[in-house]
Amino acid sequence: MIRVVLPQVFDIRYVLTNKEKRVSHNIKGGSMKKKTMTGLLLIGLSTLALWGCSSEPVVDVASVTSQPKEFVGSDTCKRCHLEHFDSWEMTLHSRMLQDAKKNEDAIIVPIDEKKIREDLAKLGDKLKVPADQIYVPKKDEILYTIGSQWKQRFIVKKDGTLYISPIQYNAETHRWVNYHENDWDKRPWGLKCGGCHATGMDIANQTFIEPGVGCEACHGKGSWHAALPKTKVFEKRNTIVNPAKLTMGVAAQICGSCHNRGKSVMEKGSGWPVGYAPGKALAAYYQSTSFEKGDVKHVYANEFSKGHHQQFIDWQQSKHATEGVTCTSCHYVHQVGMPQTRSQTTKPGSAQCFQCHIQVNNNMAHSIHSFANCIGCHMPRIAKSAESGDIHSHVFVALLPEDTLKNPKVPNSCQTCHKHKNDNLEELQLKWKKLSVLPKPIGQPIESIEYKYTR
Repeated sequence: MIRVVLPQVFDIRYVLTNKEKRVSHNIKGGSMKKKTMTGLLLIGLSTLALWGCSSEPVVDVASVTSQPKEFVGSDTCKRCHLEHFDSWEMTLHSRMLQDAKKNEDAIIVPIDEKKIREDLAKLGDKLKVPADQIYVPKKDEILYTIGSQWKQRFIVKKDGTLYISPIQYNAETHRWVNYHENDWDKRPWGLKCGGCHATGMDIANQTFIEPGVGCEACHGKGSWHAALPKTKVFEKRNTIVNPAKLTMGVAAQICGSCHNRGKSVMEKGSGWPVGYAPGKALAAYYQSTSFEKGDVKHVYANEFSKGHHQQFIDWQQSKHATEGVTCTSCHYVHQVGMPQTRSQTTKPGSAQCFQCHIQVNNNMAHSIHSFANCIGCHMPRIAKSAESGDIHSHVFVALLPEDTLKNPKVPNSCQTCHKHKNDNLEELQLKWKKLSVLPKPIGQPIESIEYKYTR
């Protein structure tokens, strides 16, 4: 039963437009005219009806949260978080894996078998299978594309299982290269890579919730969050992971779950952390690779990364990690508007470094490198995504010529610059030593003067 309580003292004003007269009724207790009472009741009932239509249905929080959490997909998230969804769509994460059947433009290059085999033939002895025998998929066989920034790979289906085909297109150099041409069909994509290319990967059923790195890849499964109404503010907040509210180390491990290289602890043969969820300890689900463990293909002898998606391995060795400067201190995950850089940094180039580091002098190496190219020396291009040296180191340490002199397989910052690319290493190191020694002060020390206080 609905009960409407009317106050004893109130004021009603309304306009009679047909007579262009304003009539004011002031009622203070006492009796009320029948028509006025009827009107008030109608207003009250109408208001209650509107409240009833606009209110959210009653949801039993305990019932919702007693069910297993499930993935719901980014399209569900956008219903309330449209601004974040739109900005996320501008990032590389959203385009990590694209459905080539729904969007043919996801394939960024013509699949020209003749051109592909010509490029493969140029690789000569680097191939484990002759160029004319490597499987080249037809365009209509390509189900998904992987990447597009530096390179693009193509997913096909064979005997009911998804695999990465043995060809790769390098976007910046416009050439085709090989990719596991001898064993590509023995490396199921879902097992080897799926969890970092798609969201909600199920290895057993070879399914996923959505292609690309979606909202739930970083925020966790969202079924509880989506089911609860907005009126359950605090309960709703507790059903989703907000990386910004996690401790520094745990939050960075969300990025590290994919910007890493190693093997799964929970699933034999998997290259991604099967079972990991945002907010958990990554080491319980994943073991990172290292030179010490025998990985000479992806890591240099000084433990700096030479392979792609290994930024977390580098960062862990850096002073940034020690001091609490994390991935999101420099990179944003979703930001309104067009990204300033392809690396999704908050500022372009070395301007990002100057958000924290203030240059106070131009001595030593900075005396000649005074154009403020921090990245050129401290983040040398020594890692490979598509072509050698196309991505930066994330240890944030300048590698000296002497590092290469000690081990010729370890690169140095100086020779990644075109000016010093072919310079003699010993001469470069000698120049560095001369720069690194500050000149001795000239003159005599000034004796201190006794200060006497007088009124």
